[in-house]
Amino acid sequence: QIQDLTFLIKNYYLTELYLNNNELTDISGALKHLCSLQILFLHNNELKKLGKTVKELKGMISLQTLSLFQNPLAYDPDYRLYVIYFLPSVQLLDRKLVTQRERESALHLFNPKRAWVMQSIAFGKRVDTSLGTTVGSSRCTQPARRLIMPSALKWFGNVQVMDLLCSFCRVPFEDPEDAVLVRATTRSLMEFSSVDWNKVATCQERRLKNKAEEPPERLTVQFR
Repeated sequence: QIQDLTFLIKNYYLTELYLNNNELTDISGALKHLCSLQILFLHNNELKKLGKTVKELKGMISLQTLSLFQNPLAYDPDYRLYVIYFLPSVQLLDRKLVTQRERESALHLFNPKRAWVMQSIAFGKRVDTSLGTTVGSSRCTQPARRLIMPSALKWFGNVQVMDLLCSFCRVPFEDPEDAVLVRATTRSLMEFSSVDWNKVATCQERRLKNKAEEPPERLTVQFR
């Protein structure tokens, strides 16, 4: 029949607290100093305000197990996702493991802008291409020119010009335009690929399905 929690005001180092099956209507100002708490049972009480209750528990960065079922606040339609989003350290909520899918749903519901930013992250890499590679509708059509190589490199005979440049990058060309042409032959593309991670199954989901999974769709964009 506990209704007041002022007796806990000096119990800073509690790691487990079982307050279930009582008559608590509000825990504001009574538990936020318990930063070491890992297990908290509050089920079967009279807690009605979801926002105030969760706010009291936000400072508990070590909290992993929490039960709030059989309280009026648990009938809120977004109750579980609300708790999962604002108390990210909780791993077991109301005797049920918190899944990665639930965390993603909570993020989409309570912070859609952040979810959109995370979903739009792409991976980029540089792709080496030769002069004349088509990108979209554009094509390099620069006419071929005879390179006037630096005098210090002429005696190498048939060795490729690009290999020479890698070894003697400090040797200037006799004609500056030749240096521009050589750089043009090693133009590159930027390639970005993105995947809809919401459609990619987790490791646990793949184990439970026991069947071959189709590769995720990947959108790849290239531009010079």
